[in-house]
Amino acid sequence: MRMLFTEAVVLCAAFFMLCFLGTGTDAKNLQNYSSYPDAAQSRIRAIPEYEHQFKEQNPFLTFTANFLLFLAILFVFGIFIRQSNFVQNFLSLLILGQTLNAFDLIVIDLLWWRHTPRIRFSKLPQPALYQDPRKHIYAFIRAFIMYCAIALIDGYLLTLF
Repeated sequence: MRMLFTEAVVLCAAFFMLCFLGTGTDAKNLQNYSSYPDAAQSRIRAIPEYEHQFKEQNPFLTFTANFLLFLAILFVFGIFIRQSNFVQNFLSLLILGQTLNAFDLIVIDLLWWRHTPRIRFSKLPQPALYQDPRKHIYAFIRAFIMYCAIALIDGYLLTLF
């Protein structure tokens, strides 16, 4: 249990650092265009200087890429907490994935992202444009399902080894 807690802390800290380092300038923020509320996105599209600096992401491809990425990450982390029993492996990975998911929603998206000036665009400084949490809540729901599937797959694979 101690190792599971340690892994959760490491994953959450690494995820926060990636989010922090991926923000702070208009160029970096435009790479995360799909995370912004619809009101902010429509304003971003209307600014000529931002034109051709962001991409509309295909939600299916984004989900698939995240699924494969976290399938690999949680498998590697699962090696260090592996048990001989599928149920234990499944539950450990489920706890690890959902802890990361809850951390992403609560700490990163609702507490930090919506309030930090780092994610604001220089041409759109109004904080109200960044406050709508709907996209973050929908992402949490998608990730909830994703981490359940990953825990099933990786839990089974870890049991085989």
